[in-house]
Amino acid sequence: MNKSAALKKLFPKMEEETKDGRRLRSGRSRRQVIEAMFELLAEGDMTPSAVAVAERANVGMRTVFRHFEDMDSIYDEMAQEVGKAAIPMLVAPYETTTWRERLFECVDKRAELYETVFPMKMCVTLRRFQSDFLSKQHESDIVYLRSALKTILPKEITSNRELFGAIEVALDFSTWRQLRQDQDRSVESAKQSIKLTLAGLAATVDID
Repeated sequence: MNKSAALKKLFPKMEEETKDGRRLRSGRSRRQVIEAMFELLAEGDMTPSAVAVAERANVGMRTVFRHFEDMDSIYDEMAQEVGKAAIPMLVAPYETTTWRERLFECVDKRAELYETVFPMKMCVTLRRFQSDFLSKQHESDIVYLRSALKTILPKEITSNRELFGAIEVALDFSTWRQLRQDQDRSVESAKQSIKLTLAGLAATVDID
C-alpha cells in the first residue's frame, strides 16, 4: 500500500462543516502535524525533528507546540489514531468458515493491516524502550492480536504452547517486516511464504 493510500485509510478527511470555524482550523492543523509525522516516518526518518514536522505540516513551530507538549506527545497521539483505524480491519467478519481457511484468511488480514501501519509499527518497535506509552502500546498490540488469533483456532491448538507460539510468530509484524524489508519481497510473495509456513504447521494437527 502506498503512502497516500495508507494516510487516507488512517486519517480520513475531516468534516468541512462546523459551527465553530476556529475549532475546525485548530483540529485541522493538529491533524496536519500528525499526518506530517506519519509521512516522515514512512519516508524512513524514524526520528523526525520538530522543525521537519512543522515544515511538512506547513505550520509554524508555535502551532506544533500549542497542540502538543513535546515530540513524544505527537508519537503518542499518532499511535492512538493508528490504533483506532486498525481495529475495523481486525474485527471485520471472516468470509471463510473452517479454522484452516480462516488461518489463511488471517494472513490476508494481517498483510493489509501491516502494510497500512508499517511506518508506525516500525516507530513503535524502535522507540518503545524510550517511551512508556509506546511500550504499553506495543504490549497492548501483542495481547490484542493474540486474542484475535485465538478466536479462530480450535482449543487443541491454542492450548498447545509450542504450536500456537509458532503460528503467532509466523503472523507477527516482525516476520512481515523481515519478508518485506530485509528480503525485499512483494506483498503477495510475502503472504505466500507465510501461508506455506502455516500450511506446514496446520498439517501437524489432525482435527477439522
